Amino acid sequence: MSTVATSRSSTVVQSLTKTSLGKKYLMAVTGLIALLFVIGHMLGNLQIFMGQDQINTYAEKLRDLGPLLWVIRGFLFLVIVVHIWTGIQLKLENVSARPDPYAYRQYRKASLASRTMFWTGLIIFAFVAYHLAHFTMQWTNPSYQTLFDAQGRHDVYSMMILGFQNVWVSLFYIIAVGLLCYHLSHGTASMFQSMGFNDPRYQPTLDKIGITLSLILFIGYVSIPLSVLAGIVKLPTGGM
Repeated sequence: MSTVATSRSSTVVQSLTKTSLGKKYLMAVTGLIALLFVIGHMLGNLQIFMGQDQINTYAEKLRDLGPLLWVIRGFLFLVIVVHIWTGIQLKLENVSARPDPYAYRQYRKASLASRTMFWTGLIIFAFVAYHLAHFTMQWTNPSYQTLFDAQGRHDVYSMMILGFQNVWVSLFYIIAVGLLCYHLSHGTASMFQSMGFNDPRYQPTLDKIGITLSLILFIGYVSIPLSVLAGIVKLPTGGM
């Protein structure tokens, strides 16, 4: 029984990693997981508008997860790596494949977003790496590690404000988020198609869902650095 189960598992893995259809499905699943994280991360970050205590309490609850938090981070990192690796594989397959007239017509009809998915994905990955080094690991700004609020919690509120007060950091963040949402505007529809919702009747609706969701995410994310730069969200009374 164990041998049969192992054989079936091996077959499933091979179908996902060796065939174009399997890779597209793997792209869809990892893309969905990443999308859910992007939505959750935005909702967490938007708590900065509710004040220092609110977002610091939220951040403290995440820290209280301890090792589990790192397991989640590791899983998300693996998901992103698999998503990018699969995207590279599909890109190479498309480049090496000899295009027929049908494929050419499809390319002519394809949107700019669909044709630049590969490159926007790589740029987004570079941004995520910097974003983690900046706010999560605090490697680029070690001084953030000494920020604490009146209750002795790590002051995420002040850290975010100090970070986004740097115009270049905010500009990079806004551009990267714009590329992310541009990526999602096509990726969301493609994700549903790869998971079986490929009826032409659904295409207009899926496209609208992708664009609407992308706009919501863009507005939500960029509202934070723009509010900091505009002085709407400020450091706690008395400064740092």
